[in-house]
Amino acid sequence: MAFWLLFAVFSSVLLLPEPAFGKTRHYTLDIKMHNVTRLCHTKSLVSVNGEFPGPKLIAREGDQLLIKVVNHVPNNISLHWHGIRQLRSGWADGPAYITQCPIQTGQSYVYNYTVVGQRGTLWYHAHISWLRATVYGPLIILPKHGVPYPFHKPHKEVPMVFGEWFNADTEAIIRQATLTGGGPSVSDAYTINGLPGPLYNCSAKDTFRLRVKPGKTYLLRLINAALNDELFFSIANHTVTVVEADAIYVKPFETDTILIAPGQTTNLLLKTKQSYPKASFLMTARPYVTGQGTFDNSTVAGILEYEQPKHTKTSIKKNLQLFTPVLPALNDTNFATKFSNKLRSLNSKKFPANVPLKVDRKFFFTVGLGTNPCNHKNNQTCQGPTNTTMFAASISNISFTMPTKALLQSHYSGQSNGVYSPNFPWSPIVPFNYTGTPPNNTMVSTGTNLMVLPYNTSVELVMQDTSILGAESHPLHLHGFNFFVVGQGFGNFDAKEDPKNFNLVDPIERNTVGVPSGGWAAIRFLADNPGVWFMHCHLEVHTSWGLRMAWLVLDGDKPDQKLLPPPADLPKC
Repeated sequence: MAFWLLFAVFSSVLLLPEPAFGKTRHYTLDIKMHNVTRLCHTKSLVSVNGEFPGPKLIAREGDQLLIKVVNHVPNNISLHWHGIRQLRSGWADGPAYITQCPIQTGQSYVYNYTVVGQRGTLWYHAHISWLRATVYGPLIILPKHGVPYPFHKPHKEVPMVFGEWFNADTEAIIRQATLTGGGPSVSDAYTINGLPGPLYNCSAKDTFRLRVKPGKTYLLRLINAALNDELFFSIANHTVTVVEADAIYVKPFETDTILIAPGQTTNLLLKTKQSYPKASFLMTARPYVTGQGTFDNSTVAGILEYEQPKHTKTSIKKNLQLFTPVLPALNDTNFATKFSNKLRSLNSKKFPANVPLKVDRKFFFTVGLGTNPCNHKNNQTCQGPTNTTMFAASISNISFTMPTKALLQSHYSGQSNGVYSPNFPWSPIVPFNYTGTPPNNTMVSTGTNLMVLPYNTSVELVMQDTSILGAESHPLHLHGFNFFVVGQGFGNFDAKEDPKNFNLVDPIERNTVGVPSGGWAAIRFLADNPGVWFMHCHLEVHTSWGLRMAWLVLDGDKPDQKLLPPPADLPKC
């Protein structure tokens, strides 16, 4: 399994108008079927360049990327560059039927974008159905040449990507769940860089090993690419320093355990022991669970191994003690809250926290589960909460219906009639006690509704979890923007009292935030990026059930405030 670059060809072509001052990097990603064996189970899966996970892509801040994606598999495909702002280049964002029609079998598409004002750990993944279960990889944005990290330069940098392994075909799993209305089957293992590790059956040889030297500092670039699980992570007998989240530098703090939700990235500095410890150390991750459904209650492990002195005795080499970390309890919301509260933007002169202090529009959305009536065409009962209902999920009780034409194309061409409605509600149409006793009627409405924003609108959005079918943590991801998490809390949001405690000085800036189980999260962002931008839960099961919507940011008046024209090779539906 390789994570390295395929190739990089530099040219002087600059198609985007942003002043990049960087290089143009060309990549070709071939989407292929590929046999992989894990847990003594071999299956053919969709992969990138025959690698699982996909290859590591590297760029620098200011670089232009031209990434040709060629589809050699029967499935339609699209790729999303998770966390890339895509300033005026929404055509390259990737979510199928939102910014583009998918790339069909035998077709290709060049994702063309420039990395503006960003550096850090991001990632890419398929953004159609459940194909991101196997189609994902690191996207590392280095600082500009000559610009140092705001922390000690590491001896080595190591991507560590968490994933989930399913013995079954994930496309068959979600098809079956959609048909029956029930919860989908859970994964059979978690993985680090595609490897489940020694705690699983038949997997000792499939273990990620991090080999280190004593007295060195390593930068661990953590990415949670799991489909449906937030994860605790710890390294036995070691502390780490958190220095970055979602490609934003943070005020450094030490911890022995981190929490990372699907879609999120976290950079850690690991300082190794000063002398050879005559031991090895497990690095383990297991889920943080708040919902009432079934989940994969297992633990992935890698091994931290120290380079041994040249004259180490053979008996010591063979009989190293193996230490195991102690992770929080599966439902340890107290730890999750404390960890989240430690994350603060660096807010230095060079890396300021430009949180909007003046707000033009305030929105209040609920996020949570619900039900749809059974589809009685086949005269069968459902496997949802009752035998007459199917599981659903929604934002403000609207379960998003995926269109059959791309929203961005429909907007740009002025042909949006019948494709979407520009009338997403500012707040729930029917208010209720969101975290109290749930209402008797749990049915959701359906629609393809967008929230329209004038260019440069400053937005405050409160996302409120609900207790319908059980309170649950929801990692919400917003495409096209970073946002500031100015507040979080439990219970129902109090619009009069809670804003008094908002952090408007150094709130964490990120692209994916965990809305607390039975609580709320408040974010602020500036709508300075014209286009159509998807917002959804990054638990894939909830996205499939409809916990998703989109923002339409209109063009500004100036030429550099307008969406660029679509590329000639934009896929057609």
